[in-house]
Amino acid sequence: MIHLFYYILLYSAPVLITPETSEIELKITNLEFIEDIDRSLTISEVSKPEFQPRFNKDLNFVPQDYNTNSAYWVKLKLIVEQAHNGYLLEFFDQTIDSLHVYIKHESDSTFSHYAMGDMLPFTEKPMAHKNFEIQLQKSGNYLVYFRVVSHEYADIRVAIRSYGWFVKYALAEYYLYGIFYGMILIISLYNMLIYSAMREVKYLYYTFYILSVGLFAISVDGIGYQYIWNNSPAWNQIAHGVALFLIIFWAILFSKKFLNLKIRSPKMNQVLNWVLGLRIALFLYALIFDNSLFQFRNIELIPLVIIFAGSISVFQRGYMPARFFIVAFGFLFLGFILKALLMWSIIPFYILSYYSLHICFVFEMLFLSFALSDRVRILKANRDRALKRIISQHEENAELKDRMNARLESLVEQRTLELKEKNELLSVQKQEISEINSLLDLDNYRLRNNIKSIQRERLQNKELSYEEFREVFPDKEACLVALSKRKWGTGYQCLRCDNQHYSEGSVPHSRRCSKCGYQESPTTNTLFHGIRFPLEKAFYILYDTLNKDQYTLSEFSEILGIRKNTISDFKKRIHSKNDDEKVNLNEIFKNLEELPQ
Repeated sequence: MIHLFYYILLYSAPVLITPETSEIELKITNLEFIEDIDRSLTISEVSKPEFQPRFNKDLNFVPQDYNTNSAYWVKLKLIVEQAHNGYLLEFFDQTIDSLHVYIKHESDSTFSHYAMGDMLPFTEKPMAHKNFEIQLQKSGNYLVYFRVVSHEYADIRVAIRSYGWFVKYALAEYYLYGIFYGMILIISLYNMLIYSAMREVKYLYYTFYILSVGLFAISVDGIGYQYIWNNSPAWNQIAHGVALFLIIFWAILFSKKFLNLKIRSPKMNQVLNWVLGLRIALFLYALIFDNSLFQFRNIELIPLVIIFAGSISVFQRGYMPARFFIVAFGFLFLGFILKALLMWSIIPFYILSYYSLHICFVFEMLFLSFALSDRVRILKANRDRALKRIISQHEENAELKDRMNARLESLVEQRTLELKEKNELLSVQKQEISEINSLLDLDNYRLRNNIKSIQRERLQNKELSYEEFREVFPDKEACLVALSKRKWGTGYQCLRCDNQHYSEGSVPHSRRCSKCGYQESPTTNTLFHGIRFPLEKAFYILYDTLNKDQYTLSEFSEILGIRKNTISDFKKRIHSKNDDEKVNLNEIFKNLEELPQ
């Protein structure tokens, strides 16, 4: 057995741990591993000498190569020169579903087995820490196999740390976590107090957004698994998906309210409403039917990009509080991008890169708080400027009132004297003016009757020239008035829904149905609908055609200044009407009451 042990050790180079070693980090590309596609291999099989050649290093292994349907067996060989200080074997990724570690010292005859993973209660971990740790208590040679199974990408990264370095690292890490989550709680409490005082719902949305960020962070870094749902490992499988949905849900509501997109950018507001509805539907489907959809985290970039674009659009239109909002979401994008680059092994693993998302969350929270306070500051500054303008205006009004009162007093005195002198003259002229007014009223009445009589005679004259005709219908406005009175003189009725109530339309003399919104112009469904030459010229062509028909096409073209084909097409349109319709059209020129005054 000892001979077999050393045979395996000599097959590939072991990792040497000296008394000066405080930490060694090994990535998957530094380790020998094999993919168990059907998950059928056992420790007794993979530890056989003849099986060892199947273990190989893959320097080009990237996260995209990880197969969630397979199990991965990883082999690690260690030589601990002195173990009196104690060492730990630590696995960074606390989201691994199932992690079985088989470790054997050169003095042992069998492998010691440790079962870990977030599918098990936290209390079954060998050590009460968010990561997975195994103690190395003896000096000498170690042979370690560990089997990894996870429904999503597992970051197979192993560290060997001394006890002293681990305690220092763990204390610092939990201290920073305390600061991070303390900031979340303080900012949330602060905004809840502001909401209770101001009753602006945006502060409530922001509070829920910050708490969702905290829920996502504790589900990703293992703090929630350790302290909150330590006896509910099933929640580990969906916690990050639920938290990420809540982040997007509250981010959309907060952004819509803070940026006032309903007024400042209605189109962007409508797009976010659709995105929110689709995201809710996808979340419910993933939660109820297919939890694996929670692994597609990149879709959250879609609403974030839309929110980011909306904030830039609103800022460009002069909404100054959006500047801090843009910076905040810039940090959020930076955090997600750095996390993705780290997962894809594009950037190296450092403390700052590992906690980049948490750091960016902190900056985002700070700048969003700045955005809220900046909005209050700008509103207060606008209010102060408005108050100053009001006070200044009141002072100017008071000064102007005093000057006007003094001037009016002097004018009153002067006018009083003049009125006394003219009072007698006015009393004499009053009777004369009254008689003159009576005569003027009589003349006006006679003049109106004469105008109507002249217009009636001219219209019934059927031989009016174009110049004479234009005295009655000088422009398009006069023609529209005549058509409007002729069309709706007996009442309005919508062509689409028969509704009889209307309001003025956007086109002159048109009417908009108050029920269906259909807008109808005076020319709609008439002989003049869709013509492409002046309406008053079309009126004259109709007038001449229905009465005298005294001009040829060439003469008409010369008089009106339009093409003969156009005149011919319109005359054909007139002749296509039956006799009753022609009589009805001719009524426009016969009834004086329907003419523009």
